[in-house]
Amino acid sequence: MLIDGFENDPLVPGDELLALPGFWAAYLLWLCQTEEDDPDPEWFGVDEADTDAAYEALSDEERWPVFRIPFGGGHTAVVLGRNLADDAGTEYFISHPEWDRHGHLATVDGHQAGPGLSWPELTHIANTTDPDSPGVHAPHARLLLLLPALGDADLPDEAAGLLGSALTQAGVGADEVPRLAQALLMDHPLWEPAAWVTPAVSPLSGSRAHFPGILHCDEPGSPRCGIHLAQGITRDQSDRLARALGTWPAT
Repeated sequence: MLIDGFENDPLVPGDELLALPGFWAAYLLWLCQTEEDDPDPEWFGVDEADTDAAYEALSDEERWPVFRIPFGGGHTAVVLGRNLADDAGTEYFISHPEWDRHGHLATVDGHQAGPGLSWPELTHIANTTDPDSPGVHAPHARLLLLLPALGDADLPDEAAGLLGSALTQAGVGADEVPRLAQALLMDHPLWEPAAWVTPAVSPLSGSRAHFPGILHCDEPGSPRCGIHLAQGITRDQSDRLARALGTWPAT
């Protein structure tokens, strides 16, 4: 498996890891924030042994898992485990065959960058799969894989219910779903909730105007704060990305 920027790294498809009993606990437990209880693998319906086994597979230095999430217009959201011994982390980005380089969404590690997705973008990507492209196609798995890149100060009232439905489909017991959904949607441990807006044209003389249609983030630590989501793309490519992200209606 080759991905621009990671050509010399031991990348492997990560799809088979989704079937591990402890996968979602290993992948999301760190994201759970509560005011009272310490998060526990039992919230996901698994024990520590299953969680540890899944974490070992996710963090294997010889096999870096890659999860492809194809969505509209040939775009793919990518979740990549960067399993360097001294600099491990998870990269979130968007790629397209026509682009020279991928669009950076977020990085989860000791030098984090984010958030990378608004709630409308997250749910739109999760629910608009491209069945002709390889990757993860189940909407609940797509939403949960991209959830760590979320950071939105304007979550809708139905967010907990939609996330709870995804957790139920992932095998979480009904008794644990409400608490777990709330814990996953509380303040992100690595960045602040952000406002997402369609940017106005810059008033600075000689500055390059942003292409319309792509949301920008007001959190300074985000790769999408005042920067094009994908550098070097054309206006037409940006328009297609805006439609794929759900910012503009499909034509």
